[in-house]
Amino acid sequence: MGRIFYLMGKSSTGKDTVFKRLLADGELNLSTIVTYTTRPIREGEEEGREYHFIDDAKVDELERAGKIVELRAYNTVHGIWKYMTVDDGQINLSERSFLVIGTPEAYINVAAHFGKSAIVPIMLVLDDGERLSRALARERAQANPKYEELCRRFLADAKDFSEENLAPIEGGRTFENIELDTCVSEVKGYIKSLL
Repeated sequence: MGRIFYLMGKSSTGKDTVFKRLLADGELNLSTIVTYTTRPIREGEEEGREYHFIDDAKVDELERAGKIVELRAYNTVHGIWKYMTVDDGQINLSERSFLVIGTPEAYINVAAHFGKSAIVPIMLVLDDGERLSRALARERAQANPKYEELCRRFLADAKDFSEENLAPIEGGRTFENIELDTCVSEVKGYIKSLL
């Protein structure tokens, strides 16, 4: 029976980079779950790789079909952006294990859908000052930096990752991502111990 390794962390803790390195590691042989979003595609992203980029009409269609496992909506400075996990046939735990990035709220709903024994929470943490520095560097590299959205996300993390929201998450491990190679190696070792 496969498992879903659920990678979580506040913005700019290095989730995307750790995720990509672990997913590319042939020794782990993990698949990914491509989640869905209504937010605009960012420079360097590709449809079906980071997300399935859809509109509100498609969200409504998926809801009517009963395919949405979890859905979160964020009131951003650019309007409401929705993120969701969809049971679209790509998640088959009898065949493989998966690696996915999500939030504590999403983790709780995915665990309720697939069963807590199938989901392994992995939390990345980093000092807030370092996170902000990394976030600014990433945003400056964009063709059209969205500093207001960066600030909104940074502040929203305090609520999303509050003690209250983290309380229902049982088990798993927390890793500090100060040095990338060390963090990836530690997370990989943990995942290997559970495969």
